[in-house]
Formats: sequence, structure tokens, C-alpha cells
Amino acid sequence: MKNIALVIGGYSGEHEVSINSGCQVYEQIDRTRYNVYKIVIHRDGWYWLTDSGEHRPVDRATFTIEGVDRFDLAFIIVHGNPGENGVLQGYFDMLAIPYTTCGYYTSALTFHKGYCNPVVKSFGVVSVAPSALLYKEPAADDLADLVADLQYPLFVKPAAGGSSVATTKVKKPDELLPAIRLAFSEDSQVLVEQCITGREFDCGVIGTREGLKALPVTEIIPIKGHEFFDYEAKYQGFSQEVTPAECSEKLSQKIQKVSCQLYSLLNCKGVVRFDYIYDTAHDELFFLEVNTIPGQSAESIVPKQARAMGITPAELYQMVIDAALEEGQ
Repeated sequence: MKNIALVIGGYSGEHEVSINSGCQVYEQIDRTRYNVYKIVIHRDGWYWLTDSGEHRPVDRATFTIEGVDRFDLAFIIVHGNPGENGVLQGYFDMLAIPYTTCGYYTSALTFHKGYCNPVVKSFGVVSVAPSALLYKEPAADDLADLVADLQYPLFVKPAAGGSSVATTKVKKPDELLPAIRLAFSEDSQVLVEQCITGREFDCGVIGTREGLKALPVTEIIPIKGHEFFDYEAKYQGFSQEVTPAECSEKLSQKIQKVSCQLYSLLNCKGVVRFDYIYDTAHDELFFLEVNTIPGQSAESIVPKQARAMGITPAELYQMVIDAALEEGQ
């Protein structure tokens, strides 16, 4: 049987989210076809997490463990650094080990919103909100000039990151500098983006051996005083996720079509989720971001979308494995 390394954890604040996603995937992969090993990426060291809870060493020079001289596939479920920013992908490329996600270049590009947004805008298939990318904390006297071409409210966020960590909605100028400082506490670059008012929609796309498969669209509705899909809304139940989204068939099909176009244009692989804001007043779809390793816990968006399409988690992950192994041949 083939040996699969289920790579989980990571160095970011999403470490535990990744562990939860990985446990869901681990339970669904067919054990009659594959030997699956949970490999945890941690700042203090990488280790094989056995079913009995033991931590056994991983040889990082060769990515091997006791009893496994070579892995046939790395199933990467590491949110944030180093899973979504291309670092692990480059590592596995050097070792010639196939993996289930986008390649290192696509991963690095899409992880950095400030670099990805201009590229997506250049494709001409979806609108992108005006923004300013900051490389250092500005002086208070320079703020007005930096955002002169933007209209309040604004979103201030780390340029590279996920789960809306250190993301702030800024409604007036005196809130801007504290929001920028918060974002710089998480990253060395910060994106200041004009807020688009409308409805938020997400769409997953799977690359299979038979071609691209767009999943049903989900609408994200923040509740209990949350104005946007922030960390609490994502992970503490302060949002309502409606799948399939209660929108027109025309809009749903447009979101699915644009998602498949972006998947191809960005050269994505595996399961990817695209997030949008639909400006209802002007009938215009805006790109928010692309998540190249979306959550896979039972309550995550992509597994819900797959279930709405009649695809079980086991079938979803088998599609991913089949496509990755074929790509790696």
C-alpha cells in the first residue's frame, strides 16, 4: 500500500485549527488502500503523532520516519506558515515527494494579498477593491496621503495571513493608525483596503482527474454584532453559513464560473476556496482572497459544500489523492 504523510500543525496561530482539520481528514482516508501517518509541524520540532499519542521523530533531511523510507504523497493540511505560503511545497519539491496543494509559486503568491490582488485584477474576470500596501509603519502625519485614493470605511489586515487575525474595520481616520499597528504586530507588511459593502460568498473548487468541479456557493452572514467574518465569527459561532446560498441562479453560476477561471489562471491544485463580496447596489462581484488550504473540519465551509453536492468527505479526499498521485507520476 502507498504511504501518505498527513502533514498538519504549522507555525502560525492557526496551528490548532490545522490539527482539527487534519483529524477529520485522517478519519476519512481509506485505510484499505493507504497507510496514513500524522506528521505534526511544530516550532519545537516535527514529529509523527501515532494513534497511541506518542511523538516519534521525523528526519527532516529526508522526510522519513521509523519504518517508512519514503512517502508516496504528502497530504498538506497546514494553514498559514509554512503550509500555505509555499515553504513546505518547495521542501517537498526538493525531495521529489508529490503533494495535494498548489505549487510553491502559486502558494506564495496567493498567501500575500498585496501581491495577489493586482495579479487577479489583471485577469479581468472579477473586480478587486482599491488598496494600499504598507511596508513599514507610517508616521501619523503621512496617513492622510497614504489613503488619499481610498474611501472610508477601510479594512486593515496583515498582507500575509489567514483567519482574519489582526484584521480591523476602520470607519474614521483616528482609528487607522491603531489598526495598522495591530496588523504590523502579525506581519511585516500591511494591506489597507477599501471596504466593499455587500454580501459575502465563498466557493470551493476541486481539481480532479476528470477536470474542475465547482462546489455549491455558500453565503457568510456575520451575526451577534459582528460586521464581518472575523476570527470569532469563523471559529466561535458568530456567523451563519448558508449552503447552497440563497441567491439567484445567475449569481451562483457566475461565482462558480469565476472561481474555476481563477483556479486555472492561478494554476491552483487540490481543493481551493475563493471568497468574494457581491456589491448588491452596483451588481458587481469583488474578489476578497483565495484560500489554498481551506479548513476541513466537519463544520468547515468546503466539506459542507461538498456534502450539499452529494460528495462525502471520504470521496472528496479520494479525489484529491487521486489527482495528486496522477500529477506526481
